[in-house]
Amino acid sequence: MLLTLDLNDPRPLHEQVTTAIRRAIVEGRVHPGDRLPPARDLAAALGVNANTVLRSLRDLRDEGLLEFRRGRGVSVLRRPDAREDLKARVRELLDEAARYGYRRDDVIQLIEELA
Repeated sequence: MLLTLDLNDPRPLHEQVTTAIRRAIVEGRVHPGDRLPPARDLAAALGVNANTVLRSLRDLRDEGLLEFRRGRGVSVLRRPDAREDLKARVRELLDEAARYGYRRDDVIQLIEELA
């Protein structure tokens, strides 16, 4: 499983790792039932600490995408629902916009300008 991180991305590393693994599942590079490489191997390949990868794996487990099994490692349970994932991101965007004083209509206007 080939994953890459963008060193210029301002997001925390664990979020980048989470996104990279989720993207691999969505794009079909990893399928439900497939086992992921051990966290240490993923960490070494990405050049990050194993705890960073473990945190990402736990986040994806909490989302219901991965399953941890003692002695069997980490397996993919299902593909994420793209619509639900997008809705969660939109909620995050609206929350972030509110912190900067933007309202929902302001965000919609920005999206329309970009589209």
